[in-house]
Amino acid sequence: MPPLAGFTVGVTAARRADELAALLERRGAAVLRAPVLRIVPLSDDAELLAVTKRLIDRPPDVVVATTAIGFRGWVEAADGWGLGEVLLSRLTGVELLARGPKVRGAVRAAGLTETWSPASESMAEVLERLLEEGVEGRCVAVQLHGEPLPGFSEALREAGATVVGVPVYRWMPPDDLAPVDRLLEAVFSRSLDAVSFTSAPAAASLLERAERLGRIGELLDAFRSDVLAACVGPVTALPLQSRDVPTREPERFRLGPLVQLIANELPGRVRPLPVAGHRVEIRGHAAVVDGVLRPVPPAWHVPAARAGPPPRLGGPPRRPAARAARRGPRRARRRDGDGPPPHRPGRPPPHPDRRQTRLPPGPGPPRRPQIRHPGHVAEDSRASAHPRAATRIQDIEIDRISEQA
Repeated sequence: MPPLAGFTVGVTAARRADELAALLERRGAAVLRAPVLRIVPLSDDAELLAVTKRLIDRPPDVVVATTAIGFRGWVEAADGWGLGEVLLSRLTGVELLARGPKVRGAVRAAGLTETWSPASESMAEVLERLLEEGVEGRCVAVQLHGEPLPGFSEALREAGATVVGVPVYRWMPPDDLAPVDRLLEAVFSRSLDAVSFTSAPAAASLLERAERLGRIGELLDAFRSDVLAACVGPVTALPLQSRDVPTREPERFRLGPLVQLIANELPGRVRPLPVAGHRVEIRGHAAVVDGVLRPVPPAWHVPAARAGPPPRLGGPPRRPAARAARRGPRRARRRDGDGPPPHRPGRPPPHPDRRQTRLPPGPGPPRRPQIRHPGHVAEDSRASAHPRAATRIQDIEIDRISEQA
C-alpha cells in the first residue's frame, strides 16, 4: 500500500506544481491544487532596466543570486534590451555567490563562474560569510525573489554596505481566487491532512487571504492542531513561524525530500485502533483495516444555522401533521364501512349508477380505466372485493329486476 494512501495534500505552488502533484500522487495521496500566487516577469519593467543600467555603469563588488529562474530571467531581460553581453562582462570580475546548486547551474549556463555556494542552501549562511568578510564600503547586489529578503538587506546595511536590490520578478495574487478559497475551506473543515509550501510569498499570501475573509483564527488553529504545514525550507517557513505555526522542513530543500517528509510524517500521526480483533487506521478520507484500504464517505455535515435532528436515512417519509389529520377520518370511514363513499372535497360524489374503477396494477403498459354499468359485475374487479361496493351493486341489480317484472 502506498504510504500516502487515504491522505489529501494541498499544493500551493504556482511553479512546478505539476511535478509536485505527480510526486504526491505517485505515493498514493489525493491532491488539491490551489496556486496562491502567480509570477509576473519584469522583462518590460522600468525599475529592472534602471537597476541593470546602474550596475553596468558602476559594477558591484558582490552579487548574490538567490534563485535560478530569477537569475536566468535577469540575463534574458538584459538580452532583450541589448545589454546582455555588457552585463555579463561586468559580472565576470565580481564576487558571485550562488545560494544553491540550481542557482549555480544557472550561473554557469550564463557563462559565469560562482565564487562560493553554501552547502546548506541557506541565505543565513550567505549572510554569515559576507559579515565575516566585512562589507563596509562595498556595494552588494542582491537578486530578489518576489519580495525583500527579511533581515538580509537590513543586516548588510547596518554593517556599512550599499545594498542594491534586483527585482527580477514579482509575485501577484492569482486571477482566480476560487481554488484558494476551496483550499481554505478544506483546511477549516480538516478535509486536508497537509498543505505544502514552496516559497515564502506563497505562505504569506495564504495567510493574507484568510485575513481578508476574516477567518485567520480558523486557519491558524487548523495548522496548530490537525493540518501539517510542510515547507521546502526555513526561508519558506518564516511567514508561518511568525504566527506561531509549527512547520516541518526537509534537510535538503528540494521537492523530492519535501514529498518524502510528508510521506513519513502523515502515517506517523495515525494511531492504530484495535476494533473487534482487527487493526484499524483512520487516514483522512479512508480507513485501513488489516492493511487493506477502504474508502470512507464524508460524514454528514449540518451547518450551525441549520442545526437540528439529522435527516432520516430509511423508512417511510414523514407526512406533515395537517395532511395526516386531514386524511385520518377519511381512512377511518373506509376501514369501518360506514358513511358516504369517500370523495375529494369540492367535487360532487360519484353517480350511484355509474362507477369508474381501475384494475389492479400489474406488469406491462398501463391500461385505460373501464366503465362498469349496473348490470355488469366482474368477479375479479376491485369493487366486488370491497364489501360496501358489492352490496351497493347488488341492490341496484335487484331494483332493475323488480322494475322489469
